[in-house]
Amino acid sequence: MSLLTNLFDLFVVAAPWLVFGYTVAALIKQFVPADLMASKLGGTDAKTTVRAALIGAPLPLCSCGVIPAALGLRRAGASKNATTAFLVATPETGVDSVAVSYAMLGPVMAVIRPVAAITSAICAGLLVGRSEESEPQVSSAAPAVSKSCCASNASTSKAAASNVDSVKAESSCCSSQSKPEAVAVDPPATSCCASENKAAAKPSSGSCCSSKAKAPTTPGLVERIRQVLRYAFVDMVGDTYRWLLIGLFFAAIVQTFVPQQWLTEWGQGPAALLIMAVIGVPMYICATASTPVAAGFLLAGISPGAVLVFMLAGPATNIATIGLVKKELGNRALAAYLGGDIGVSLLFGLLLNWLVEHFGWEIVPTLSHEHQHAAISMLVWAATALLAGAMLNAFYQKQLKPFKQRLA
Repeated sequence: MSLLTNLFDLFVVAAPWLVFGYTVAALIKQFVPADLMASKLGGTDAKTTVRAALIGAPLPLCSCGVIPAALGLRRAGASKNATTAFLVATPETGVDSVAVSYAMLGPVMAVIRPVAAITSAICAGLLVGRSEESEPQVSSAAPAVSKSCCASNASTSKAAASNVDSVKAESSCCSSQSKPEAVAVDPPATSCCASENKAAAKPSSGSCCSSKAKAPTTPGLVERIRQVLRYAFVDMVGDTYRWLLIGLFFAAIVQTFVPQQWLTEWGQGPAALLIMAVIGVPMYICATASTPVAAGFLLAGISPGAVLVFMLAGPATNIATIGLVKKELGNRALAAYLGGDIGVSLLFGLLLNWLVEHFGWEIVPTLSHEHQHAAISMLVWAATALLAGAMLNAFYQKQLKPFKQRLA
């Protein structure tokens, strides 16, 4: 019964962040031009990766809310390395988590935490970019003429590419009988809708080559709001709800069956860092919420470096994020994402333990502002109901409805 209770509590806590994340993703999709996003975050160089990490670092999104936001960035034109850097930096730190870290863990943690988060995001993004460059590229041997939408077959295109005069005479893919002398007078038609009769110079108004194309109408405010809501709570929830539920379920299992006493017994030494990284992978916890948990670990005797690994790996890596990275970016990017994030987290954990030991830095946690579950506000209830309804609708549309159609 405690497993179900923890699962429900995690769902309620995550619901507002998820709703916020889906809304941010939909707003990006609706109002940020794809070419602008591609120009800012579409590159594969180090500068683009650093830019994406710096953009994501101050945002107050948790490990669940960043998923739809990063997915929206990717589908708006962001490159794989920029998406990865944003996906790592955003949940690991934020302006709110830095303030809470200073209040509960002291100035050392408040400084090293965002520095480590941005560094791990940049390294993970660069590794993903390198993995993308190492992927074999599929080269196309087809000549340029074969790309025409009306090319009949490969042999015709090959013959046209080898015969320059033929290309000049038959440059229009829809021209059945073009005369060479006519081409010398009039420029050849390059559209696949070119008319065979040159006398008909003006296409009809219903033709795809109509010169009087209708200008796209800008949707009104109500229509834009409707598009935002549909993209956020129909399209994106439908793409992510299964991984989100799987991640919340595994997080509830960890919270229910992994005792804190077992963690404190392995709290010192390099092994503690590995254990905290492994424990943090399936957990659904945001940077701010992980801070009082980290303070409790410090009071229980776990080393500061291991606690830092937990605060970095916990928010940035979870079952849902891993599943979506594999789906959207591929297996190579997933390996680079995990290796970069967890590897840099472990290095910063070792560095923090060394600094504390050699310079005598004191990291004294305080739980004077103990986290307590206050009465759930109407806003949280509304977000929970909205998310649950959207997930039920996605389950019906993607699972039950096709099943009923197969039975009919």
